[in-house]
Amino acid sequence: MSLSGVGVSPGRVSGPRVVVAADLPEPSSAPVPDALDVEAGKIGPAAAAVAAELSDRARSVSGDARSVLETTAAMASDPALIASAERLVRERSLPAPRAVWEAAGEFMTALRAAGGYMAERATDVADVRDRIVASLLGLAPPGVPELRSPSVLVARDLAPADTAGLDPDLVLALVTEEGGPTSHTAILARALGIPAVVACAGVLACDAPGLTVDGSAGEVTASDGVVRASARKSRPEWDGVGRLADGHRVKLLANVGSPADAHAAIAAGAEGIGLFRTEFCYLSAEEEPTEAAQREAYAAVLAPFAGRPVVVRTLDAGSDKPLAFLPMGAEPNPALGVRGLRIAFDRPELLDRQLSAITAAAADTGVELSVMAPMVATAAEAAWFAARARAAGIGRVGVMIEIPAAALCAEEILAEVDFVSLGTNDLAQYVFAADRQLGAVASLNDPHQKALLRLVGMVAAAGVEVGKPVGVCGEAAADPSLAPVLVGAGVTSLSMNAVALAGVGAALREVDLEACRALAP
Repeated sequence: MSLSGVGVSPGRVSGPRVVVAADLPEPSSAPVPDALDVEAGKIGPAAAAVAAELSDRARSVSGDARSVLETTAAMASDPALIASAERLVRERSLPAPRAVWEAAGEFMTALRAAGGYMAERATDVADVRDRIVASLLGLAPPGVPELRSPSVLVARDLAPADTAGLDPDLVLALVTEEGGPTSHTAILARALGIPAVVACAGVLACDAPGLTVDGSAGEVTASDGVVRASARKSRPEWDGVGRLADGHRVKLLANVGSPADAHAAIAAGAEGIGLFRTEFCYLSAEEEPTEAAQREAYAAVLAPFAGRPVVVRTLDAGSDKPLAFLPMGAEPNPALGVRGLRIAFDRPELLDRQLSAITAAAADTGVELSVMAPMVATAAEAAWFAARARAAGIGRVGVMIEIPAAALCAEEILAEVDFVSLGTNDLAQYVFAADRQLGAVASLNDPHQKALLRLVGMVAAAGVEVGKPVGVCGEAAADPSLAPVLVGAGVTSLSMNAVALAGVGAALREVDLEACRALAP
């Protein structure tokens, strides 16, 4: 047997195969509870117990694993999830486990519709859902079994809390049927130094006693189960300052989308925020959040970064990211439809209200504010956004480069704004016509692809030419082997999930600018 997937963490090992248990069975809608208030009252304590267990686990570890477990604990105690489940008990007479299941399903549907990073967080919600349901039913939650000897772990997918708790001395390698290069499994595997292959179709059907995993080539083959492991890198250490071996500075920033993300980023040593996704404020809203509500929500995320640089992205929504208060109508190809900044062309007041709330939240928290728009295709669109942002009192304005047309016209776009940030996740899927959520084409979304790197190089060169910063905020920035390539191309900042910061920071300290430039496309 020989299978192929996407290699996301290097190394070659062989060992016995251990399969992670299947997901928790879907709970029944029967029987109808005798006392609805009593039944609804079970949900909060169960969620609190799950959050407490995850918090206890977080305190027992450090670094990347701790920040992931703290974030998952915060999700478990999310008041919106608990309130939604309690409402389902009272309104539809559902048992508490079923109510939690359906409430979480609503959140997961919204996240998947949002696409990109938000879609990847649906796995996190499913993990929290299963833990709360298991607590309500008195069952052990599904997850990684106790390992007594070094093994290759195989799963459909792994939740962040499971991955964060893995012991690198016992987990020789990870192989998942789902996931992609930007998944939490990929990022944490690199941080832990565990070889990993994702999007490996058919691996769960394999009944061989063992597997050989090549995390560089993305190859998985049957083996006799004897442990054969190559030397591993030690866990990276980083002092929180992004620089090369010769002292050349490269800002290392965090991608955040919630207060929990922001606190995890501070704990991981982020120098600032390179991408603040504001969609969390809108996803479950039945009507547009008021300026006051937005201001409060944004301030909760920005507060830990007082005195530091932050880049806030305006609402990235549209037909493929539906919002209840923003009917867009059906589109034959939503990924190419009205999304991102495009929704503001016919609804400029929506953008203006958000810009006002962002400006106020920045003033409340004392951050160094920059704002950028998503899904910009032309210099004219960049100029339109910049004018409205500056009219709102924002001094530093940029746009995201995630459409090939924008990359090809980067110099003209940079003439209209103060900086650009490359969203390599969306840019890759548009360059290769490959849905970033589809495992079957995950290899095309590998950020090492030459066509993608050449576009990054073009944009970075335009930035050097006009003397304006060019950052990368897609998961290409989170790959320690790719970070020097991006810096060599002229990229001035890298923004990533908090768990990747130490690995990237340590990798950059090992190379100088000349070596980085030699790697550039």
